[in-house]
Amino acid sequence: LMQGYLNLGYEPTKEDLICEFYIEPNRITFEKACEEIAAESSIGTWTDICTMNRKIGEKLGPRIFFIDKKKKIAKIAYPGELFEPGNMAQIYSSIAGNIFGMKCLNNLRLIDIQFPEYLRNSFPGPKYGLHEIRKSMNIVNRPLLGTIIKPKVGLDPLMHAQVAYNAWVGGCDVVKDDENLTNQSFNPFEKRIVETFRRREMAERATGERKIYLANITAETREMIRRARFVKRHGGEFVMIDVLTAGFSALQTIRNLDLGVAIHAHRAMHAAITRNPKHGITMLALAKSYRLVGVDSLHIGTAVGKMEGSKVDVAEIEEEVEQKKVNARKDVLVQDWGKIKPVLAVCSGGLYPNLMPSLIKNMGTDILIQAGGGVHGHPDGTTAGATAMRQAIFAAQYGYSLKEYAKDHPELAKALKKWKDIKM
Repeated sequence: LMQGYLNLGYEPTKEDLICEFYIEPNRITFEKACEEIAAESSIGTWTDICTMNRKIGEKLGPRIFFIDKKKKIAKIAYPGELFEPGNMAQIYSSIAGNIFGMKCLNNLRLIDIQFPEYLRNSFPGPKYGLHEIRKSMNIVNRPLLGTIIKPKVGLDPLMHAQVAYNAWVGGCDVVKDDENLTNQSFNPFEKRIVETFRRREMAERATGERKIYLANITAETREMIRRARFVKRHGGEFVMIDVLTAGFSALQTIRNLDLGVAIHAHRAMHAAITRNPKHGITMLALAKSYRLVGVDSLHIGTAVGKMEGSKVDVAEIEEEVEQKKVNARKDVLVQDWGKIKPVLAVCSGGLYPNLMPSLIKNMGTDILIQAGGGVHGHPDGTTAGATAMRQAIFAAQYGYSLKEYAKDHPELAKALKKWKDIKM
């Protein structure tokens, strides 16, 4: 077995890809576990092999350059030549592949990835991203407001389009399909697109505001291409993809074809990979990868709604997808994003007007706030629910208490009363 990857004096080069892992060994030492991970994720295997030679080892062998046995943390530097430029699937097959199935580990978690400049530049990043989305919407400094059509599935195209219209005229900037609505018999994709964009045009005339519809095109890759082109032909500027279930390669295909539509990334299924704090892959690492591949907006969590995710974790993800450079700190590796554009961070999952002060305090204003039940669950319906959310966002952004602001805003007052005792 070719080992000897432990080199605590090694200083990573600018060509190295660096991974930080949390490691719980199974009946072996921590150092041995690190060696096994380094080997399996690069040039090693379980036994000595006649095809290995010193030249390969010196050129492509990884270096374990940091370990903290107390915290169970290790950092491994991988020579950049191990990875194919512009191929995220191949990168993950290496650094997050077979190593997760090894018997010598009880738990393994990929905490972060530092991409070297040449690998970073082999990906396009977002075509539009945060600032161009703001510019296209003529929204300078407030959070964008969106909703998800509810119920998640079951509405026909006409009902779906009407719910979208009601949300838009109430104050939503964005309306999106839910993650499990694609092209079912009760709501065929093409008819839904036609009807919803028709209502969008009406809503824009009624409000004088730009509106966005995020149509879920998730499917087999060639079908996604066809659906994206259909959306574009009918006036759409965005498509939505369930990026984990569709996969990196399908996502890269849509981005690299440059179809003239921005990509909204829904993260359905992420928690199967990210939720266990001792095993899997962090949402931080995934978010960085999706920024490289080129999504324009990405669900990152809320820290205050119904979905799992601490305030610190969610804030770190927002920083990672929006900033030009991220400095190193606990469980976060340095990352220079160069010319890769920032992503619009999307906060969604159990949001309603009462939560807006804490959400904006934690996340700032460079976010898209999406509320499903928090809009459609309003006592007076979807339009009033959207209006209440806009009112709550305004109050929170400019330092008014919701209780005081609600005195002159009946939509907000009814929302606050309905959800005053909710605990997520």
